[in-house]
Amino acid sequence: MLVIWLLVLLLGVVYLAHSRTAALPALGITAAYLVAMTLFSPVPGWLQLLLWIVTGAVAAFILLGDLRRQLFTSPLFAWFQRVLPPMSATERDAIEAGTVWWDGELFSGKPDWDKLLAYPKAKLSEEEQAFIDGPTEELCAMISDWQVGQQMDLPEKAWEHIKQHGFFALIIPKEYGGKGFSAYAHSQVAMKLATRSGDLASTVMVPNSLGPAELLLHYGTEQQRQHYLPRLARGDDIPCFALTGPLAGSDAGAMPDTGIICKGQYNGEEVIGLRLNWEKRYITLGPVATLLGLAFKAYDPDHLLGDKEDLGISLALIPTDTPGVEIGRRHLPLGAAFMNGPNSGKDVFIPLEYLIGGQEYLGKGWMMLMNCLSVGRSISLPAVGTGAAKFTSLATGQYAQLREQFNVPLAAFEGIQEALARIGGNAWLMDSARILTANAVDLGEKPSVLSAILKYHLTERGRECIGHAMDVHGGKGIIMGPNNYLARSWQGAPIFITVEGANILSRNLMIFGQGAIRCHPYVLKEMALADREDKDQALEEFDSLLMSHIGFAVGNAASSFLLGLTLNRLGQVPGDDLSQPYYRALNRLAAAFALCADSSMMLLGGDLKRRERLSARLGDVLSHLYLGSAALKRYHDLDYPEAIRPLLRWAMEENLHHAEQALDDLLSNFPNRLFGCLLKVLVFPLGRRHHGPSDALDAEVAAIIGRQAGDPALESVLEGCYRPQADQDSVGALQHALNLVQASQDARKRLHQALKDGSLQPAPGQDAIEAAIAAGILDGEQGQRLQAAEAARRRVIDVDDFAKEELKLSRGKVR
Repeated sequence: MLVIWLLVLLLGVVYLAHSRTAALPALGITAAYLVAMTLFSPVPGWLQLLLWIVTGAVAAFILLGDLRRQLFTSPLFAWFQRVLPPMSATERDAIEAGTVWWDGELFSGKPDWDKLLAYPKAKLSEEEQAFIDGPTEELCAMISDWQVGQQMDLPEKAWEHIKQHGFFALIIPKEYGGKGFSAYAHSQVAMKLATRSGDLASTVMVPNSLGPAELLLHYGTEQQRQHYLPRLARGDDIPCFALTGPLAGSDAGAMPDTGIICKGQYNGEEVIGLRLNWEKRYITLGPVATLLGLAFKAYDPDHLLGDKEDLGISLALIPTDTPGVEIGRRHLPLGAAFMNGPNSGKDVFIPLEYLIGGQEYLGKGWMMLMNCLSVGRSISLPAVGTGAAKFTSLATGQYAQLREQFNVPLAAFEGIQEALARIGGNAWLMDSARILTANAVDLGEKPSVLSAILKYHLTERGRECIGHAMDVHGGKGIIMGPNNYLARSWQGAPIFITVEGANILSRNLMIFGQGAIRCHPYVLKEMALADREDKDQALEEFDSLLMSHIGFAVGNAASSFLLGLTLNRLGQVPGDDLSQPYYRALNRLAAAFALCADSSMMLLGGDLKRRERLSARLGDVLSHLYLGSAALKRYHDLDYPEAIRPLLRWAMEENLHHAEQALDDLLSNFPNRLFGCLLKVLVFPLGRRHHGPSDALDAEVAAIIGRQAGDPALESVLEGCYRPQADQDSVGALQHALNLVQASQDARKRLHQALKDGSLQPAPGQDAIEAAIAAGILDGEQGQRLQAAEAARRRVIDVDDFAKEELKLSRGKVR
């Protein structure tokens, strides 16, 4: 009875904290229970007294505000101000950029699933769908990835098509001559192009991502918009944006490029402007650009504009024919054909009106970039990564059905199924996250943290899919030539890992480093109080926030422990029989994540951003919570279809496994080992629950991408993928061969049976099909179908070869 009374007390207090019961009602309920315990329980008097003392101390801490502020909050606030790490202007702009959306719900430790599911489903307008079905499909058909690589450029007809149909103007409003498409439509276009050619996708996506058009829309003067946006929409101007240089990559604040406020001649008059000197590298579309967006540091040493000398990072639009601008030779990023190269400027004078937004935005360039980057990173690179996953699902699923070893298709081997499952499962999961985030942008969000999650995870998973596809294709994948539809994707995969924030940087510094402050319900507000001039008012506000923060932390600790202890059974969640357990699992891990994030920030303070591997693991947990949320949202929006249940199960088991793995690794490497062990008890009271997709589930998902076109599960994976039908196309040949093989299955079975039972014994060197026709096992029509199927299969399996002279010519072109 003693144990029962104490256990009920403990679990009751934990449940009150888990249910976020307000402090005073919770204290009242606890006091009532202690009265009952005093009157009726066998608990020893000394223990009852101790419990009353603890309860009284908690009550006093809550109720005696003045005393609490004097003895506890004031010293804590002083310590907080001392240990708060210095924050550079670029760091502050990055943290404050964008908006908080579903990432904030996940940081709360108690996500409101009804809120997520209430967001409208992403949809294309009739005009947007027509553009994808028409001009986008036509543009894909114009491109041969092999020929683009050989010529190191898109064909002229493709450039004309891009300009004629406004591919550079997807995000430009119609009043300026653009398409005015939604972020979702923009993402769909970029993804479809990426399923055909990475070079094509890169060429189109840059003007629609972080570039002059995006910056003009948000910050340009109306005069700048009226002048430049119609020209960009028509393709009269080709834009690029020059940010990265040889000495400043991830650390943009270190850029040595300068603009000095001075007087100079412009249109025959002396005006105040800037004398620019810069050197940039890796600039996409730079070699063909007519309009250069430039980031530089502005200085006013002669105080022509005011007292301040160091004005900060600024942005300008400069026509590339401006005297002093030098467009360098081309880079070859891993042999990719999209235009990329250096540029520089020596003593280039520009008037202040060339500044994006005019003089008003002088020195605000980093803030402008961060706000625009949060949108662009949500669209372009996630679309490319997803496109790679969809394309490899299409090609590898079909190839594994056509290629045989030991007289059985590759798809029948369990080792191959493991690779196929990761390709198909990733494609569906990535698509879910891409759709949800693009839709958030259309809802008015600028999801800076979520964009970093998508950039990292979707490019990494895209690279993983390409790697698995290469493994399945074997020799077919490593021989370059017109028939190899994988090699250039394999070559180019690291490009998308590297650009717009290298993935190591994104994972280790950006996702949690930015999200911990931006998305946490209290930390950013607490930091803002540290610099408040009115110290008394700041202390009072800090005390109020602190009390809420303590309740937040206690509630998450209780939820993590209680949900783990009850196998996620507590609480109501939406969904059907399949999805409800996954909502509950995410609830538990969200509480555990919030607990571990708070504990890490409390114990490590500013050192946390230098403990990059700990920060990365916290970012991994947040990322997998978001990816899992996206999968559940898509399943809900599709109205719980039976066909895609294996895909949802795969996606959720994948994310739950990796989230638990990241938490386990975090706590195993926690700097304070004792505290790490205590947290592990709260996070995993019954151990880890999820170990990734099972072999049987892998086999189910692998089978999906080998099915015939039209299968609902397969279509869910491949939706939006360009699928050429011509048998002369290296990818179209796969579908053509698969159709013929499937049409000749009966004849093939008869031939194999005859060979197996010995009723057909071809002479050495004799073709088995010819022998079967001669023996009457197959009639003429059956034989012809089987021969056509085998010829088409060989067309797929065969690889290219070249004469010595052709290879010399090719090398000469590269030089």
